[in-house]
Amino acid sequence: MSDRGYRPPRALSPLREHLRETFWFAPTLTLVCAIALWFAASAVDEQLVSYLKDEQAYDEVKDLVSVAEDTKQIVVTVSSAMMTFIGVVFSISLVAVQMASGQLTPRVVRIFVRSRISKLTLSVFLATFVFSLLVLSSYESETDPRLITSVPFVQSVLTAALVGLSLLLFIAYVSSTLRLMQVGPVVDRITRDSFRVLARMPGGRPQEGPLAAESGQLVHEGRAGVLRDVNVARLVRAARHQGVVLRLIPRLGDFVVPGTPVLAVHGGAAPPRSALRYTVSVGVERTLHQDLAFGLRQLSDIALRALSPAVNDPTTTVQCLDRIVQFLAAVVDLPLGAVHHRDRKGVVRLVQDVPEWADLVDLGFEEVRRCAANSPQVTRRLLAGIDDLLLLAPPGRQQPLVRHRALLIQAVERTVPDPAEREFALLPDRQGIG
Repeated sequence: MSDRGYRPPRALSPLREHLRETFWFAPTLTLVCAIALWFAASAVDEQLVSYLKDEQAYDEVKDLVSVAEDTKQIVVTVSSAMMTFIGVVFSISLVAVQMASGQLTPRVVRIFVRSRISKLTLSVFLATFVFSLLVLSSYESETDPRLITSVPFVQSVLTAALVGLSLLLFIAYVSSTLRLMQVGPVVDRITRDSFRVLARMPGGRPQEGPLAAESGQLVHEGRAGVLRDVNVARLVRAARHQGVVLRLIPRLGDFVVPGTPVLAVHGGAAPPRSALRYTVSVGVERTLHQDLAFGLRQLSDIALRALSPAVNDPTTTVQCLDRIVQFLAAVVDLPLGAVHHRDRKGVVRLVQDVPEWADLVDLGFEEVRRCAANSPQVTRRLLAGIDDLLLLAPPGRQQPLVRHRALLIQAVERTVPDPAEREFALLPDRQGIG
């Protein structure tokens, strides 16, 4: 973070992320677009028939009627079968997601909800269904070319195009859903999302000197829930107008209840409540929009479930440790503990607490280490990961790694009585056992 220039926060970023967490916005928007497309195609068909009639080209009108009648059966079939197709496809998909959440972690469902291909597939399926129904309403019972006002020729072509697009998206969707059931793609997706959070954190120089004395606090007045994200741009703007510095008291991911303080004011009077509306968002689940630690939380959960006696899959734990080490290696020399958001003049206006280096190390290793003593594959990979991080970490950040290494060795010595097996379990190996 220290080697990147500061980028002002985007005002609509929280709204965009909240819409990505929903499964209704994209299909609803696509249905509106499908209706608008039908109106446009219907107008083109009317203009086409009107032009041919003005040119006295009644034979061409008759040909258009013939083509439209031939495609009518296709449109009828599409409209009747598309909803059944949608139900079957997404029923199978929900079963796949349920299996993935049971084998990995329930939080993997958020990947399915945020998946662009899932939303695009559902949107195009619904649009094809609605569009085909509207096309059926455009067919006229009149067969005389001189009396016909519209022939759904363009509409029929667009219906066929939507069907072709639906088939292509169906193939992509099945492939994406199958990848959701594999451990590797899931942990890779979580890791990439975590790095996106890291990339959005502002860089630049830290705050020079301590903050001014705290002059007030603002309490949470909304519903109880997990602090999902904050509207950084609006908070910075409110603090700049008031000439103060705001400090976010809870961390992202903390559970907040009404009446507890969420913002501390430094250097003056608190901004008016109207300026702080919709700046703090709470919900029932954490998200990876701004929460730096949530990715490690998910990887740790998957690793712990894989180590449980019911699953007993240490290879999955090793895959999670690979990504945990990758993320910790990326933040090993970055300033952590607090993020300073500045206004356009470079003045700090919002201070947000983020996990310290020791917090991230504990989150990635503590629970896995406690459950790994009986699994030599995991202990070997864990030791190799800690040793790699010790080579990268500056002296001031080695202590948490040294502590976890010592505790792991003690746990293995207590659990594995045979010296030969204990020596094998304590041999660092980046693949575990291979």
